[in-house]
Amino acid sequence: MVTEPKALDELVTEARAATGADHDLRSTDELVELMNRQDAGVPAAVDAARPQVAAAIEAIVARLARGGRLIYVGAGSSGRIAALDAAECESTFSTEPGQVVALLAGGLAAAPAEQEAAEDDAEAGASETAALGVGEADAVVGVSASGRTPYVLGALRAAADAGALTVALVSVPDSELARLADQEIVVVVGPEFLAGSTRLKAGTAQKLVLNTISTVSMIRLGKTYGDLMVDVHATNEKLRERVRRIVRQATGASEDEADHALEEAQGSAKVAIVSLLAGVDAEAARARLAEAGGSIRNAVSR
Repeated sequence: MVTEPKALDELVTEARAATGADHDLRSTDELVELMNRQDAGVPAAVDAARPQVAAAIEAIVARLARGGRLIYVGAGSSGRIAALDAAECESTFSTEPGQVVALLAGGLAAAPAEQEAAEDDAEAGASETAALGVGEADAVVGVSASGRTPYVLGALRAAADAGALTVALVSVPDSELARLADQEIVVVVGPEFLAGSTRLKAGTAQKLVLNTISTVSMIRLGKTYGDLMVDVHATNEKLRERVRRIVRQATGASEDEADHALEEAQGSAKVAIVSLLAGVDAEAARARLAEAGGSIRNAVSR
């Protein structure tokens, strides 16, 4: 039996908070304090969904480890938050171009008003998912506070039909999007500071969850060493200096030793670290990493 989606005014994301009726009468300091107090409850809501987040990450990592992609789909604020997380992965973790991507209703280059209008187009969500060539190897995460955004629903249906892993990240229980997905992450943050403005608490929760998904997935894939970002793509002087510092922190090497190792490793922090820790040259370090699936710890212990 197909369950009809709830009406918009029945959703907790559209409800009014008990403290909201006199916002316009409060002082600026009172408003900042009240908004801060409401935001402080978001991490607890995310923590309540921790088992769902962990299960989704395990399933996503399994796809990525087999060469699949992590694809976020969203509209409006949800889509823009997802696009931000996807955009950071290439520079932070040296993911392959296109390995972590985001589909945003209306397109990344569209004006915000055009992006908002495009969220009602379920067919566009489906066609853009198909155009991306989504298949069984991929993991698709639909991000929608209400759990009923047509663009995201269309995309997730198409992804499911193509055999991809599907995950729903929503802010309401028993959502239409969650019923479509293989896995759901429900982070209920309650009424917003401004009724219905889900760019606030719901958006903050989405950013926390997506940060966790991408970061923990990359840790599981060997993109880090301890808490160090050893796969940083150093495209500017700040990042090049960070790479030098990471190599020194990981190995205890001097500045000269780290710089020499990085030069031999052609700028790769991972190769330089393995070279220094295992006492091998860059070529052997690179071979060890390939055999160890990119894991520094496993490469060093070989």
